[in-house]
Amino acid sequence: MHALTLASSDFVPGPLLLLGAPGVGKGTQAQILVAEYGIPQISTGEILRRNIAEGTELGLKAKDLMAAGQFVDDDTVNGMVRSRLAEPDVLRGYILDGYPRTLAQANWLDAHLAAAHATSELPLVAVSIQVDETDLLHRITGRRICPTCKCSYNIYSQPPLVPGICDHDGAALIQRPDDTEEAFEQRMKEYAAKTVHVIDHYRGHGRFEEVDGSQPIEAVTAAIHTALKKLRGQKEE
Repeated sequence: MHALTLASSDFVPGPLLLLGAPGVGKGTQAQILVAEYGIPQISTGEILRRNIAEGTELGLKAKDLMAAGQFVDDDTVNGMVRSRLAEPDVLRGYILDGYPRTLAQANWLDAHLAAAHATSELPLVAVSIQVDETDLLHRITGRRICPTCKCSYNIYSQPPLVPGICDHDGAALIQRPDDTEEAFEQRMKEYAAKTVHVIDHYRGHGRFEEVDGSQPIEAVTAAIHTALKKLRGQKEE
């Protein structure tokens, strides 16, 4: 229902930043919104790989930095984002993935959008998907994967019929190295440290909303739609 309504409406979503801790379902929601709104998802990781593959000046610079074990600096990342936002598929909006990560990047992006009058001069808005940390811990540390058929389970919410064994082929299930409690805690610390200033930035400018990510997928999508409408000053029909 939503896909038809949103895709066929005159609503212009503009640029949207989806925020959320590891495991909240940002990727799933981004894919749904891309289909519903007919706008692209822009990932800094994808942009980086594309520039490196095409041998652009910024891509070569980033490749050298990475080869030296250094982080790609803001100026280089911002330059890649600037080039991507010059492409015609962003005119109605886009969903940002992994950017802006810092307050400096958020400030740069605001200034760039204002100067370029991109996406009908709509500012970037942010929607954060919130899930209780204990639930997130169970979502991530409970994941088990079948190495043969790639079927996914969760020992807390969707366990196999026989503990540790795939229902389909009897293979022993595995836990990915980044799904341990220690890895989860480290990722949560990194997320909090990197995003707190970004959240404060958009909240301070009245361009931030939170939605409950513990609901079913369809309900979370509807909540994001409502939040985006609110941020754009439009009422739900």
